[in-house]
Amino acid sequence: MKEKDKNHSNDENLYEQMLNNSIDEFDQKYSPKQQQTIVKRSKNKAMFTNILISLAILLLIVPVMTLLTYFYYSSGENYGRANNAIEVASKLIYVTEPNMSVEEMEIEEEIGFFTMDLNFDVYKRIGSQDYKVGDYEINYYFDKPNFPKRNLLLERPLEEIPQPESELIVHPDVLVSTNSDWNILKGLPDGTVSELYVSFSETIDVSEVNELFNGDMEVRWLAVDTGLERKRIDKDGYPLTPLGYPAQVDTTTWSPFNGREQTNEEVFLDILKFLKENEETATILARAKSLSLEERITYIEENGIKIYGVVVTGPTAELRNLQDNEKIKSMKIGEVKLWNWK
Repeated sequence: MKEKDKNHSNDENLYEQMLNNSIDEFDQKYSPKQQQTIVKRSKNKAMFTNILISLAILLLIVPVMTLLTYFYYSSGENYGRANNAIEVASKLIYVTEPNMSVEEMEIEEEIGFFTMDLNFDVYKRIGSQDYKVGDYEINYYFDKPNFPKRNLLLERPLEEIPQPESELIVHPDVLVSTNSDWNILKGLPDGTVSELYVSFSETIDVSEVNELFNGDMEVRWLAVDTGLERKRIDKDGYPLTPLGYPAQVDTTTWSPFNGREQTNEEVFLDILKFLKENEETATILARAKSLSLEERITYIEENGIKIYGVVVTGPTAELRNLQDNEKIKSMKIGEVKLWNWK
């Protein structure tokens, strides 16, 4: 044991002697000024090497992270997370925003590092023309969206987060606290077309809707009784999103209501079931902060589709005749445009 300690001590002394000799030789060979220059060059070289290594790492990280992000949004169910996000956003508008539509082929998506931005325009049919009435911007971090930025160019803008008393279409069992807009409609020029939100005095079957509006006008959107509209809030007290669907078949290829394989009623129920699978995301994107889809889908399946209100558009002069209809409880005016009727 003592022999080992002795050998270890000799090794240390030998190393110190070699180190001291190297330093002495270095001092003898180079002047202090030369030594400073050598040290400075060494530092600069080391710094330059570190910068190059850092840049190489960064240049490698950017494409790798980009590829991972694209892979993340292209993978997952329903043809990938990006496509699923687009479907949720667009289909939600069809069934929660009366008389509003999206051109899915024009939805723009921008991918960042595990983020995605969706931008798209929204349209309303007023008279016989579709008008761009604004745009949406939705920012996703992974698959979680922020509350949408809505830039709506409406003469009568919608509330960002609507309250029950401000809804434009109300259930027959709800007391209407505000006056209808019939006097406003009477004051509009005849050479205009208008959009009206009409509430019924009782729920009716889909087949009865066209009988009520058999004049020179077009029904655009049907508000569906889901069993909760009379309360207007969910069990936790949050305002409910009204649910409905387009009354007309949309022949454009991107519309889910194109009438190729299913009726609009069947598509509506399928969309509700799809949104139920993505209800957390859909609730963030919807204007009102509750969808309560499970309860409402069950009610529709058990009771069928009953309509409690519609959105209708047409010549203003023709729409004034609706005031005499006893099945209409109240009416609110939406958008008004100059004459464009077919």
